[in-house]
Amino acid sequence: MTTAAQKILAVIPCLNEEPHLEKLVRGLAASTLPLRIVIADGGSTDRSPEIGKNFANKFSNVVFLENPKRLQSSAVNLAVSNYGQDCVFLIRIDAHGDYPDDYCHILIEEAETTQADSVVVRMSAVGKKGFQRAVAAAQNSKLGNGGSAHRCKGNGGKWVDHGHHALMRLEAFRAVGGYDKSFSHNEDAELDTRLRRAGYKIWLSGKTAFTYYPRSSPFGLFRQYIGYGYGRARNIIKNRTLPKRRQLAPAVVAPICFLALATPLFWTAALPFTVWAGFCCCYGLWLGIKKRNFWTVAAGPAAMLMHLGWSLGFWRGILATSRSRS
Repeated sequence: MTTAAQKILAVIPCLNEEPHLEKLVRGLAASTLPLRIVIADGGSTDRSPEIGKNFANKFSNVVFLENPKRLQSSAVNLAVSNYGQDCVFLIRIDAHGDYPDDYCHILIEEAETTQADSVVVRMSAVGKKGFQRAVAAAQNSKLGNGGSAHRCKGNGGKWVDHGHHALMRLEAFRAVGGYDKSFSHNEDAELDTRLRRAGYKIWLSGKTAFTYYPRSSPFGLFRQYIGYGYGRARNIIKNRTLPKRRQLAPAVVAPICFLALATPLFWTAALPFTVWAGFCCCYGLWLGIKKRNFWTVAAGPAAMLMHLGWSLGFWRGILATSRSRS
């Protein structure tokens, strides 16, 4: 069992998370586990730094850390380097979500029971209103997540290649060099690739999960998925891996959209686009009817934004990374 001698480093990468930060840190600070909580702020312009510093002054186990490189990957690496020397476990807490009260306890229990080097969790998207509900419905469906294990509901735990990062043994984290701090997106999947190659094992918990609040604007969602696609491309090229079938499907979206521009020259150019758009819209309509929710109907167009953004980012990443290596 975890003892006071086995300190746990809990890192919260933060950038303009004022609406979520106070509740999150208060819950962690109340834990009976020997947590050292590091709020790594990447230059927030809201009240996040003020909230973080107030907690650091109030609780001896809370630290406020400035992250000049802004990225989440840099935040975790910096926190581990500065405050993780005497810790056994690393728990990564993303500020843009909610966690059960027993979240950290279960992660430790899972790590000790399975002897996993990394424990990842499923994430369920929740929309509070309007477009965010449509995005959440899309992200929780196979249309939006492609059947990724940590994005789909499940009752049991299992060994996986990748999942939403929750807990990691610091020995394993350090052995593979931590996160690649040049990655702004997909840094977790990239690290998981190196963990598996080094012989470390990743366990997807079936006992706890993370609630995620997605982007609430079309532009924010589109930009986010451009980053996801770009990061995936960099991961594939850096580690010389093959993309999975569920990643190849959205990769073709940008090409078929560009092909549709040739419709005035030959009408068949629009067929692939029409099939994709029609399928997404019908899928969203089916979800909306099934859940009896107006905004869920818009899951189809939300998924289209996700697919197109990911595809554009992916091809941009392939071209940019290939050029830099030539």
